[in-house]
Amino acid sequence: MIQTASLTLLSLVCSAILALSGLGSPLAVAHLAFAVGIVPLIFAAMMHFVPVLTRTGEPDKRLAKLPSAAQAIGLLAVGAMQGWLPYGVVYLAAAVDLVFAAILLNWIALRARAALGTPHPGWRWYGAALVCLMLALLAIVLIPVWPSYWQALRVFHLHLNTLGLVGLAALGTLPVLLPTALGMADPEAGGWLRRRLWLVASGALMVATGAAISWPFAAPGTALMLVAALGLLGQWGRRFGIWPLVSDGVAASLLAAVIGLLLTLAAGLLHGAGIIPTRPSLLAWASGFLLPLVSGALSQLLPVWRWPGPQTPERLLMRRKLASSGSVRAGLFVSSALALLAGLDVLGAALAACGLALFVIAVLQAVRVSRSTR
Repeated sequence: MIQTASLTLLSLVCSAILALSGLGSPLAVAHLAFAVGIVPLIFAAMMHFVPVLTRTGEPDKRLAKLPSAAQAIGLLAVGAMQGWLPYGVVYLAAAVDLVFAAILLNWIALRARAALGTPHPGWRWYGAALVCLMLALLAIVLIPVWPSYWQALRVFHLHLNTLGLVGLAALGTLPVLLPTALGMADPEAGGWLRRRLWLVASGALMVATGAAISWPFAAPGTALMLVAALGLLGQWGRRFGIWPLVSDGVAASLLAAVIGLLLTLAAGLLHGAGIIPTRPSLLAWASGFLLPLVSGALSQLLPVWRWPGPQTPERLLMRRKLASSGSVRAGLFVSSALALLAGLDVLGAALAACGLALFVIAVLQAVRVSRSTR
């Protein structure tokens, strides 16, 4: 998992550098971040959380290689999009990733059935997220079959990835991850996850379908996701208070991710109404939602992945170094999203680059922590 996280961070940094410099195909650059970085990281996170949610054992060694295999397939797809390989490799890569997602979904379902007692409802969010990914990949596989519908299939693929896969995986994890980061319990988390899955899953599907067919069909789906995300913010505010949420670096990043999701959903409505173009809302999703989500989650998970088992002084120190600039990063990422939505591309890119640079510095400091810190 450390290897997957390292390659994810590297792919995000390279994607940001290429985007800012204008080098590379925009499609290849975007998929360098998503197919090589985000999808394998989500696979790894699911494989970390599902045994906890179902009170079962760790995945076997063969399944543990799935995130690395997904990263390799993602690199092939990026090479094809860049023109280094035949473009047909893109469709082959989508088909292979579809099989990978099906394997992981089957493993999650088997673990839920084998759970000791009733499994935590968070596992259903991961199942729904993988179904969204599979539908998104199927849309790409179908493009050579129905080339006249390529635009609708591409839009469906884009929205099911951004709001379906990442949105569901994030909102299925945050009610558990944020209280863990604060070292506090949230008895309402399980109830929220049980009640809100249908809202977010149906909302993501409605948005993707409406965006591909007709914008008015997407608006109700956006409203459903907005209601769910706002409810989660309200629950956190009541349970933990504002100061703990913004003062802890990990919690602040995860809070910023939900705020960034709200901004993205609102921007999507404006885009559908023809008020703003596609590019600002997509960039705002990346800077305001994706970057704080990844940096916050990795700040909490990297120490655990490096030193699994009971809490140790070096794990606490590593987490402290990763979280040290988290509140500042959160502010930079949300400000970047706002700037991008306002049309201030240079400012938005600079703010996002600063936030990402702070996280890279924190990671470099954290990996220097060794067992000698006992």
